[in-house]
Amino acid sequence: MKALFDYIPLIIFFVLYKTTEPTDNTHPILQLIGSAGTDNNHILVATFGLIAATVIIYGYLFISQRFHLEKQQWFVLLMTVVFGGITLALSDAFYIMLKAVLINGAFALGLLISPLFSKDKSPIIKRLFEPVFHLTHQGWQYLNLAWVGMFTVMAGLHTFFAFIFAEGKYWGEFTAFGDMIVMFIFLGVMFFCLRKNIKKDITESSKQSLNK
Repeated sequence: MKALFDYIPLIIFFVLYKTTEPTDNTHPILQLIGSAGTDNNHILVATFGLIAATVIIYGYLFISQRFHLEKQQWFVLLMTVVFGGITLALSDAFYIMLKAVLINGAFALGLLISPLFSKDKSPIIKRLFEPVFHLTHQGWQYLNLAWVGMFTVMAGLHTFFAFIFAEGKYWGEFTAFGDMIVMFIFLGVMFFCLRKNIKKDITESSKQSLNK
């Protein structure tokens, strides 16, 4: 459920991005924030929507999680507010485009070096998926590297669509749905490849749920 909440700001971003004319500097949101560009006003409006939605969603999670956010949630919130704020202040889309590249790159680096901060040299991915999979130490290392590769590819795709392909024309579409599609494909492949390593109690619980 928490993962689904993460995509709500992106959907709001996409709706505002597609419904705002790039050259419309009279949009109510632009009047509200006192910022306007020349041909990137759709990005500025969408960025404001992204920041506002992110603050609301993570504010809700902060309260519902007993006044606690996970480290990655704090990181995403901080990056969105900082880089989104710079984008609005300077009316320059470069910074909000850079945000997704840095977030995915930081996740890749964090996972890569996570074994260095564990007593048994286990990657952080083991802590996340240990209730689901039964793997050897080497298996967890391989799975961690797979996630590192996924986030690295995601960072590369964001770079490609933001700064290389068609002068960023399809960046909004990829930002809103690219992460979701790539993540779901990766998770599907991961569960398929590791289907024999799923813990028995998880499998039995799933069968019981289907039989009800």
